[in-house]
Parts: sequence; structure tokens; C-alpha cells
Amino acid sequence: QVQLVESGGGLVQAGGSLRLSCAASGRTFSTHHMGWFRQAPGKEREFVAVITGSGGSSIYADSVKGRFTISRDNAKNTVYLQMNSLKPQDTAVYYCAAASSWGTARYNYAYWGQGTQVTVSS
Repeated sequence: QVQLVESGGGLVQAGGSLRLSCAASGRTFSTHHMGWFRQAPGKEREFVAVITGSGGSSIYADSVKGRFTISRDNAKNTVYLQMNSLKPQDTAVYYCAAASSWGTARYNYAYWGQGTQVTVSS
């Protein structure tokens, strides 16, 4: 079992930055690929970014490429999402998730956090 708790969300003006954190419980954190997803009101939950267990590789959605950076600290059982140049369309609840298999699809991820709200004002 992996339990995930996100933090760091909030209200920010367009062009600003936020860093989300996701703390994981358990001894198997480094064996899981970690992803970030987001869900805006009335929309499907969508993939944002994923990083391998070792932290050596990552993938980003086109909508955030060049603005967001995913990273992890396996010693702290924590994954981060640095979000820069935020836009109003980035407003959503952001979820972290853990997967044993590599991929960007939601069905790859067995464990999910409760989400943290990010609101970007124009």
C-alpha cells in the first residue's frame, strides 16, 4: 500500500509560480513511477507529468511542457511539481499518483492522493 498526500496548492496570479509536493508513505516509494494529473471543473482528469522511480526520465503533457518540472527525492519519499508561468487554464485540482508500470494513462496508477486545488487568476 502507498498513501499519498499532496500540498502546496493555492491562489496565484497568471504568470506566477507554485510548487506542489506529494509525500508518500511506505518503503516502496522508489520502486514506483510517480505522476501528476489534474481535473478542472466539468472536465476529465488529465495527465500532466510522470517521472520514473529513479528520477532519470520524465514525460510531460504538451500543455505544460517548458513550464512545469517534475522531480522526486527518494530519500524523503516526496515528488514535486514546479509550476512556472501559470495560466488561468491551469486552474484545477492536482493529484499525485503512483504506478508500478510506466505510462501516462490513468489506469496505470493504482494509488492516488486526495488532491490539492490550484487557482490561477487572470
